[in-house]
Amino acid sequence: MGFNYAEFSAVFPWFFPVTAFVFGACIGSFLNVVIYRLPKEESIVHPGSHCGCGQPIAWRDNLPLLSWLILRGKARCCGRPFSIRYPFVELLTGLLFLASWLTQPPAVALCGCFFLSCLVAATFIDLDHFIIPDVFTIGLGSIGVVLSFAVPALHGHDTGYFLVDSVRGATAGLQGLLLGSGLVLWIALIAEVLLRKEAMGFGDVKFVGAIGAFCGWQGAVFALFGGAVVGTVWFACSLLWEKATGRRAPVAPPSETTEGEAAPLAFGAHVPFGPMLAIAGALYFLFFRAPAQAWLADLTVLF
Repeated sequence: MGFNYAEFSAVFPWFFPVTAFVFGACIGSFLNVVIYRLPKEESIVHPGSHCGCGQPIAWRDNLPLLSWLILRGKARCCGRPFSIRYPFVELLTGLLFLASWLTQPPAVALCGCFFLSCLVAATFIDLDHFIIPDVFTIGLGSIGVVLSFAVPALHGHDTGYFLVDSVRGATAGLQGLLLGSGLVLWIALIAEVLLRKEAMGFGDVKFVGAIGAFCGWQGAVFALFGGAVVGTVWFACSLLWEKATGRRAPVAPPSETTEGEAAPLAFGAHVPFGPMLAIAGALYFLFFRAPAQAWLADLTVLF
């Protein structure tokens, strides 16, 4: 007698959502390692997790969310404080996995968990270093096209004819990859000519293409313009906070000059665009795919 997902979910409706959240929190713990080590070109596997004082962290002190709360944010070995970012990334990843499971069919949800994990890692690396490593742009885009073939429902192709659906899914993924990155590249080049300075890093160009591989060309367009909206709101709120309090907003985006030196947050300063693209891409994948596709379909009819 085979496993029946529908029957099991009906009897235990809490099981898969709880599992998704717990698994996501565990992946978030691993992402903290990736975020810290990958830009330094250090192994993300060896050595194991260790404190800033050099002592290895025992497994019981490395439980996602729980250990940080039990230890009150401090290392057991030396009392050093651990950044609030560690449990935040774990909680964020757990919630994203939960949202993916609740809003998508199982196979698509699993692809979404991988996609969203990469968005989280790319976001915090870009915030820290103003770079998005190729593994989260070229690598993510390539895997997105492969998954589009293997799981054509990722792009809404589920007629029951697997080979036909797979070809259509892969085509949609490839379209998203090429059209998304191409659109951003043209915008970046035109903006650079008009502004006479780099307006968007090439990493952002590849990153939009990677989002398009999972979300189609509509998702790439949504990520680009939705990211601009997210960035504008984030930037404006941070400036208003700074003007009202005289202090930099706690969650203000980092900013630097075109030469890479730290600079006050102001118009003309360089801020990372990757986090804004990631937020918009996640929103599209989880919640706005259907309305955005309908709106873009109506828009294309006009032209």
